[in-house]
Amino acid sequence: MTGKTIRLTAAQAMVKWLSVQHNEDGERFIDGVWAIFGHGNVAGLGEALQGAGDSLPTWRGQNEQTMAHAAIAYAKGKRRTRAQAVTSSIGPGATNLVTAAALAHVNRLPLLLIPGDVFANRRPDPVLQQIEDFGDGTVTANDCLRPVVRYFDRITRPEHLLTCLPRALAVMTDPADCGPVCLAFCQDVQAEAHDWPEEFFTPRVWRIRRPEPDATELAAVAELIRAASNPVIVAGGGVIYSRAEQALADFASRHAIPVVETQAGKSALAQAHPMNFGASGVDGSAAANRVSETADLVIGLGTRFQDFTTGSWALFAHPGRRIVSINVAAYDALKHGAVPLVGDARVALERLDLLLGDHRAAAPDPDLRTGWLAAVGAHCAAPVHGEPGYRPRDREVIGAVQRATGDSAIAMCAAGTMPGALKLLWQPSQGGYHMEYGFSCMGYEIAGAMGLKLARPEREVICFVGDGSYMMANSELATAVMRRVPFTVVLTDNRGYGCINRLQQGCGGAEFNNMYKDCAIEAQPEIDYVAHAAAMGAHAVKARDIASLEAEIASARRRDIPTVIVIDTDATEGPGFGAAGHWWDVAVPAVGRTGKLREAYARYLENMACQRLVN
Repeated sequence: MTGKTIRLTAAQAMVKWLSVQHNEDGERFIDGVWAIFGHGNVAGLGEALQGAGDSLPTWRGQNEQTMAHAAIAYAKGKRRTRAQAVTSSIGPGATNLVTAAALAHVNRLPLLLIPGDVFANRRPDPVLQQIEDFGDGTVTANDCLRPVVRYFDRITRPEHLLTCLPRALAVMTDPADCGPVCLAFCQDVQAEAHDWPEEFFTPRVWRIRRPEPDATELAAVAELIRAASNPVIVAGGGVIYSRAEQALADFASRHAIPVVETQAGKSALAQAHPMNFGASGVDGSAAANRVSETADLVIGLGTRFQDFTTGSWALFAHPGRRIVSINVAAYDALKHGAVPLVGDARVALERLDLLLGDHRAAAPDPDLRTGWLAAVGAHCAAPVHGEPGYRPRDREVIGAVQRATGDSAIAMCAAGTMPGALKLLWQPSQGGYHMEYGFSCMGYEIAGAMGLKLARPEREVICFVGDGSYMMANSELATAVMRRVPFTVVLTDNRGYGCINRLQQGCGGAEFNNMYKDCAIEAQPEIDYVAHAAAMGAHAVKARDIASLEAEIASARRRDIPTVIVIDTDATEGPGFGAAGHWWDVAVPAVGRTGKLREAYARYLENMACQRLVN
């Protein structure tokens, strides 16, 4: 320590420190701050951000939750090498962050939340928007965030920043512990002055480490692979965050092991790669699920084995099957009795490759893959229908977008029918898929598309959103217009929650409260989505049919603002066909009032008997 100090407010010190934290590429790790100001952050943090200017940019959104969604999509698009911050006031602004924090937590994505908080000195208590706990004087609205962040701290003295800021960045750059951080910043403390050591503001580079796997675990997994007759690799999001795409492509080819994909791992391998057998599980392809069902060794690579991937643990049906889990997080590596290999995905593949040498498994039947892809092409073909009023299916919409885009396109979505349909049917180039399916959060799509385009400006971003999700959160469309962030929204209008309506019926229930026609309403809503999107400044148009949809997708590339293409679709058909898909454990009532419900419960018991929860 030199003893030299600089006098700044706590808020000014936070902003100055964040502005000099970099990643290994020399970029500022916190790209900027999304802000909606209120009395809890405008005077302190707002003044500091205004003074920082371009050294830490500030952007205004329309809702705290959707600003955070944009930040999360940005971090995902940057493969966790950069992040963004979000600041709010102390009450509803702070609680609006809870859903987004949960989304980031489930998806293991970095997000810095800086909500304002009550007065640390408590002199004016209770202040506007303050939550008062009758039995605990330390509780504030921000405590709602504790269960859904990886690190929580409350800044009640300026010097707390000396320890909490490095801890926050350490969490967000830790590949095993990565997730959202909340620094609840008491509003009076934001404005307090302090003499800060100059060394505190020395620029720092945060390196994302690549943990080496344990030699004993490595040898055990290599032996299991050698002994397996029909292994399969389940590729998760960890492949992408580790930048292990090429290592996986080489490893799978060299050792003849088919790869199946999770939602987070899809597009780690281009669909054209000969060892890519497609999506796994509930929304999986016939090819992927066939090699999964017959696999005697399931090798999870950077996956947390979510139920959609595993068919609620009924998919991997080989009687002698073993599970290996290669994961940077020991928590995930030990799930369901798996043989763990804790370490970075790329490093683990490289070390395994050396141990396996020229070992090759029995090559999977290539006809499974080629037959599946041919079936997808036919399934997604443009409809030949002359009757008036025909509404295309989601699969036909996907086919149209696929035909109208090139290798640069990234398909993105989050909730409803489209996530399953896209996982099953979209055929991306490497990196051409972005799905928020850890939390399957309705309302992520529009804000997420903006964040993704900010992260990947060189690629075409296609946002698939249903009318239900659009109605839930669409206001960041105006932000994208103001900031001139171009992306294309394909808004499929099926007049309700078609996905859950089909699930409701599949579980033996009657149509109820999902489609507008089945709700307690006086009149069917006639929502003009084109007019609504246009009112926020987007270019908006109604596609009459599949051919006009393809034409509008091509036209959108010429614009520097978002384009919204609305198309009416049929809600009755799901994405699956033939042998595609797998059972999903959604509990069915054991006491049925109808024959349909009793039949559904009988099927449920049959499928539940196939679950294998441990090895």
